[in-house]
Amino acid sequence: MSETTETPEPITHPILDGVRHGFFTRQGGVSSGLFEGLNTGLASSDDPAAVTENRRRIAEVMGGTPDDIAACYQIHSSITRVAEGPWYGDRPEGDAVVTATPGVICAVLTADCAPVLMADREAGVVGAVHAGWKGALGGVVHSAVAAMEALGAQPRRIRAVVGPCIAQESYEVGADFQARFEHHDPGSDRFFAVGATPDKRRFDLPRFVLWRLEQAGVGQAVWTGHDTCADEAAFFSNRRAYLKGEPDFGRLMSAIAVA
Repeated sequence: MSETTETPEPITHPILDGVRHGFFTRQGGVSSGLFEGLNTGLASSDDPAAVTENRRRIAEVMGGTPDDIAACYQIHSSITRVAEGPWYGDRPEGDAVVTATPGVICAVLTADCAPVLMADREAGVVGAVHAGWKGALGGVVHSAVAAMEALGAQPRRIRAVVGPCIAQESYEVGADFQARFEHHDPGSDRFFAVGATPDKRRFDLPRFVLWRLEQAGVGQAVWTGHDTCADEAAFFSNRRAYLKGEPDFGRLMSAIAVA
């Protein structure tokens, strides 16, 4: 564990101005080695003390304590959990968290999957979504928007930001992957480009998630434009770790709270 005293400075977006939020990078953490920086992955093989300190630093930036962080045990599902108060470290299975309770820090962990932070400022309802290809295809965005609506939000008032994730230039998949999407969602072929060989495609995850947000009726949604796989200095990446033959990788946290 390193001794850095640097304070984490997350990426934020102006459409969420007035809402405490941030897409945290590797900057400002105490992990070392493969996990150098702000690794928040409880399931990683990192030093648990370093992960605990990294999560404490994020909670502090978000105006709370680690006990205030409501983050699921993520399973690439469409399950959304409602946090009515602090979870005190509990992690129910799911891939999105929403709340209308001040002080609760809704959070998701990613390492190429798309984190989505959402808010209806007027209703005082926020949410965080973990949208990998499987969850995005399976409906996690719609599930989260519906859960926010049940708390008083209106989809047309919701502002959503898709954070740093793997971009199309870095995300090569098989042609069968495209066929699966087209079967499930006609018209989704627009999110695929020809890969390096005829049997390969490049998938545009952030644009697909933006499409899902549009389908769910969200009033405004944008992507920050950051490619986690391409920028090793700033982000952890599952795909990059695999390509480099590394045995593990760190996880980035994205968080949002009711102001």
